[in-house]
Amino acid sequence: MKDNIIYYSVGALLYCPANNTTVASSVINERFGTNYSLALCLEDTINDNFVEEAERILINSVTKIYQAYQEKPFYMPKIFIRVRNPGQIIYLAKAAGVSFSVITGFIIPKFALLNALEYINAIIKVNEMTARKVYMMPIYEHSSIINLNDRAEILYSLKDILLKAGELVLNIRTGGNDLCHIFGFRRHSDESIHQIKPVANILSDIITVYGTDYIISGPVWEYYNGEDWESGLIQEIKDDKLCGFIGKTVIHPSQIAVFNKLYQVPKQDFTDAMSILNWDKSSHSYVSGNLPGERMNEYKTHYNWAKKISFLSRVFGVED
Repeated sequence: MKDNIIYYSVGALLYCPANNTTVASSVINERFGTNYSLALCLEDTINDNFVEEAERILINSVTKIYQAYQEKPFYMPKIFIRVRNPGQIIYLAKAAGVSFSVITGFIIPKFALLNALEYINAIIKVNEMTARKVYMMPIYEHSSIINLNDRAEILYSLKDILLKAGELVLNIRTGGNDLCHIFGFRRHSDESIHQIKPVANILSDIITVYGTDYIISGPVWEYYNGEDWESGLIQEIKDDKLCGFIGKTVIHPSQIAVFNKLYQVPKQDFTDAMSILNWDKSSHSYVSGNLPGERMNEYKTHYNWAKKISFLSRVFGVED
């Protein structure tokens, strides 16, 4: 498990087409709030014939954000660029100039054995060009992980390849909609992706392979209006958290507040976590009932959980 708060801090990742000409103004004027991350997408949201135009708009947006921040600071989200190919990583890093300093990293779509090394090498090259860390977030959504005969081998092979990037892998992302698309599935606003067993099994396998070493984000929730959208999102976030996911891709600003509230740490979890992290190591016993006498705290068993709760409380706060 990553032992640094930055890996827990992506939170609600708001997706926006890179050709949106209003996004810079929204960031500068804090219209999305003050606790979210931003993904500027050059891939599926952009028509193949208008990629160069979207790149120009993206660079212009990044430049506006950078320049405005020099004049008057505002909440600066972690900003990521979802690219189409490895070459875009180098091109955009150079084209953005000094404004590239507001970019946290790149999102790698359809991460697979056929492209993994090329993407990782591009990320390493960008890091050699700058004095700060530029992160990557690969998305596991490629059709190659559908086949049960090959899935485990592919997932472990990709994990071995990721070692080359080391601490530059900020999160593992999961492409719920792309995986559902392969099967022809689409959930309704009162249904959780964790109920769709063929897809849920893939998500579970990703957690099994990567969950001890990386932070893994929950898939996108595509409803933001209409009946049950909020209660459906709440239920899926609860399912995400129970299954080991941290963070989620969102597609509308209205989803951010719901996400942030659900990720506040329950007060009792925070109290128990602090008790475990501050355990008296000289004590004869490494197990004790918690203060209300409701459940057992065990130092050796619950230590990793307590570290996670500590990081989450610093990012999202503790419930009143």
